[in-house]
Amino acid sequence: MTQELMDLRTSILEGRYEDALAIVDELEGMSKQAVIANIQAFLDRMLTHLIKNQVEQRLTNSWAASISDSIIKIKRLNLKENKTSYYVKIDDWDEMLEESFNAAIIAATVEVMEGQLSMFQLSEMVDQNLIKNTAKNFLELTYVHSAKELPGVIPNYLAELPGGENWKEGRR
Repeated sequence: MTQELMDLRTSILEGRYEDALAIVDELEGMSKQAVIANIQAFLDRMLTHLIKNQVEQRLTNSWAASISDSIIKIKRLNLKENKTSYYVKIDDWDEMLEESFNAAIIAATVEVMEGQLSMFQLSEMVDQNLIKNTAKNFLELTYVHSAKELPGVIPNYLAELPGGENWKEGRR
């Protein structure tokens, strides 16, 4: 990015405004890609814990915290600086969920049932559509609730996950 900024400065100083605008477009694209990559990383993490939850039919404080944190971070990253529009629109999650699901299966293999399953076995055990729909429900919260409200809303939805009632009541 440093080179692009130097090129931008040179283009402006030399009066090559079309070149400068092309560089600005390139910088905007790079910025958007970085934001999307960060969102994808938190989506991967959320799906990993939703997979663990589905297979083990329980919810731990650690998993709940990780899912919550992922949702909150996605909310912060996805909302553009103008505070009125999003990098990923509410109807555009399917492709990202597909990509993240496969990454999450790989990550979950290490942790689910103490790493006893291969990613192939785990993939067969998991209801992929249910995981993705659950994730979409969590993601929809980021469009409906403010960043201030979101942390207070998420636990009610976590309590609806398998083992969520026990988690809510503090039972193991």
